[in-house]
Amino acid sequence: MNALVVACRLLRRDSRAGELRLLVAAMLIAVAALSAVGFFADRVRQALEREAHQLLGADLLLTADQPWPAAFAAEAARRGLARAETRAFPSMVLHEGAAQLTEVKAVSPGYPLRGGLRLAPAVNAPDAPAPGVPPAGAVWVDERLAAALALKVGDALALGRTQLVVGGVLTLEPDRGVNFFSVAPRLMMNLADLEATGLVQVGSRVAYRLLVAGEAKAVRDFQRWAESRLGRGQQIEDARTGRPEIRTALERAQRFLGLSALLTVVLAAVAVALAARRYSQRHLDPCAVMRCLGATQGFLLATYLAQFALLGIVASAAGCALGFVGHFALHAWLAELLATPLPPPSWLPAGQGMAVGLLLLFGFAVPPLLQLRRVPTVRVLRREFGPPAGALVGGYLLGLAALAGAMFWVAGEAVLGAWVVGGFLGALLVFALVARGAIRLAAGLRGGAHAAAGFGWRYGLANLERHALGSVVQIVALAIGLMALLLLTATRGDLLEAWRRAMPADAPNRFLINIQPEQKAAVERHLRAAGIDAELAPMVRGRLAMQNERPVSAADYEEDRAKRLVEREFNLSWRAELPPGNTVTRGRWFGADEARAASVEEGLAKTLGIAVGDRLQFTIAGEPVAVEVSSLRKLDWDSMRVNFFVLTPPGVLEAYPASFITSFHLPPERADLVNGLIREFPNVTVIDVAAIVRQLQSVLDQVAQAVQFIFLFTLAAGLVVLYAALGSAFEERRYELAVMRSLGARREQLRRALLAEFAAVGALAGAIAALGAAVVGQVLAAKAFNFEVDTSLWPFPAAVVGGAVLVSVAGWLAARRLLNTSPLQVLRAGG
Repeated sequence: MNALVVACRLLRRDSRAGELRLLVAAMLIAVAALSAVGFFADRVRQALEREAHQLLGADLLLTADQPWPAAFAAEAARRGLARAETRAFPSMVLHEGAAQLTEVKAVSPGYPLRGGLRLAPAVNAPDAPAPGVPPAGAVWVDERLAAALALKVGDALALGRTQLVVGGVLTLEPDRGVNFFSVAPRLMMNLADLEATGLVQVGSRVAYRLLVAGEAKAVRDFQRWAESRLGRGQQIEDARTGRPEIRTALERAQRFLGLSALLTVVLAAVAVALAARRYSQRHLDPCAVMRCLGATQGFLLATYLAQFALLGIVASAAGCALGFVGHFALHAWLAELLATPLPPPSWLPAGQGMAVGLLLLFGFAVPPLLQLRRVPTVRVLRREFGPPAGALVGGYLLGLAALAGAMFWVAGEAVLGAWVVGGFLGALLVFALVARGAIRLAAGLRGGAHAAAGFGWRYGLANLERHALGSVVQIVALAIGLMALLLLTATRGDLLEAWRRAMPADAPNRFLINIQPEQKAAVERHLRAAGIDAELAPMVRGRLAMQNERPVSAADYEEDRAKRLVEREFNLSWRAELPPGNTVTRGRWFGADEARAASVEEGLAKTLGIAVGDRLQFTIAGEPVAVEVSSLRKLDWDSMRVNFFVLTPPGVLEAYPASFITSFHLPPERADLVNGLIREFPNVTVIDVAAIVRQLQSVLDQVAQAVQFIFLFTLAAGLVVLYAALGSAFEERRYELAVMRSLGARREQLRRALLAEFAAVGALAGAIAALGAAVVGQVLAAKAFNFEVDTSLWPFPAAVVGGAVLVSVAGWLAARRLLNTSPLQVLRAGG
């Protein structure tokens, strides 16, 4: 008979068996989680590729923190390229006494060179293509700013020293294609009006952009010309590398989602391995009978492989369909972070999901199937089958290698894949060693302290040692599932609570920046009159030029953050005393009269490779300033105080152009203070940190909701692992219980023995899971959130007791079914 026909019959018959349902559930969950993330990521990728030029607003975008030399625009004009300029910076706007922090964008005629602006006459009104840029004397505001200040077309607002008229509501701005970092609403004005505002002064953070577009060859030639002349703080973005903040933010969100999906795959692999092992054990006798009737080893292997192939295709296809439906939930939470619509997904994620599902199935199901192929015909008469052969162990190693390959493929990057694979294998090894040691310890105590505990405990603990390998597998599988549950509940709560504790209730929630030296005394008087005692700290902007007489450039570093840091200007300051919230970790704090010393923040020092004793040279206002590092400092960034990466003693930086900055706590009922301050000092920018934190938290909440949605798949996979681990234990005990009852053991004694064994397994798994969750929680807190979290002790007893109760309850339900079965019936069936 054809192997495929037999496989279809077996699949129809076995579809009612619990182990196949577990296989289908595990694969369905894993493939759905992967494909849901894959479909959403594919849509984002297509959107970025489709509208790459519109996301730039040009073919090339030249960005700098200083005005671009005129030679760049002249060269672009010589090559026949279209040009436009923009200036972007934060500032305050006033309307009828109310103040609002705004992202101001001053644009020249012709902007944007690619894509187009859209304008509406009012909030929530139909929009239309904008006629060029805002005319002189007018501004366009986005919907957030219009709603915050109740602005209408024709209203006047104050920006710096000028009064400008609202000319429309800006609904679409192509090169603002993502809202991840749009923590303040937008105001667009004509570049010709910028000078009259008086807002661009010493210490102002302004992004200068030169936009270029034209014929492709001329753009490429100009790009090569410009790249050879770039200076510090200047960079060029094109359609491939443009808007890195968009790509970085989206890639980070997708990385979190991908990590959650990978955890689901790991748990599903454990469930598949357990279910396949249970399946093979239940089919040893049927295979022996088929061997007696003439079936060859090749026929048996082909039959079961065909059955699993059919099962894998159906389960993977169903998982892809579920993932396609589920990705719309991710779209609902995350798509609003994009201002550009997402195109339909391709079928590539479905192919990836199918491939990973089949790889997962055959990587962990084929090794047990090899046992079925090798079952001896004598098993029909004798229920003996030896321990796994070397080929079986090698098969599982091949399965682990396949799983590792799938993880690297899904992760899309070597570092993330290595962390997941290494963490998973390390956890398996540690969990297995701890479980084996605990079982041996329990067996050693069995004859001593537990001798008086009765038959139940003695027999139950003896069973753990008698079935050491099976017990270790059950404990490890249960521990992995319970650890997933703890990470989703207790550990996540500890992380959130630690974050809340890191933000004091009276922490500063307002920053004042761009305070000019001649305004310092007046601002201090204004704040003191309002009962606010705030220190105004001087701030000088300088670029790191040399370290130990060696020029510094982005090419010297591999880490992206280091490259960005050396390309930007640092905020430097001076003071004699160590600031509050600062702790010297290395070296010594300089004396007030010490010249040319500097103290550097330790995180910056680690990123840039700076050590105590290094000689640094900064370029400030075009002049070199040399200092020697005397100490490294740890800063309490969560205090929201004014902090600086580099501090020097008085007398080092005072001769250079400086502005002043301060922070203070403003109660909600005193919000009118900000409006009065802006009316008196229109160039000063007030940053409402509380509002920015709320807006950032809103974005993070959307990402967190998406991650939690994927974690639901992880949770489901953990529950499948728990069920599979418990189910495999029940089947192993079924035949033993029948033998014990036939030898005279009472039902109550066996019930107690089973409950004792399962309670011990559950308690050990709970303890291991709590330890693993605590370690993972600490790693997440340190590496992902950059704060310390107190290790909570309550999950340990909760996990031990919960694991014991969970497994014992499941054991009692199974034991009642097993113990109610006639021993003669079990023995005749062969266990």
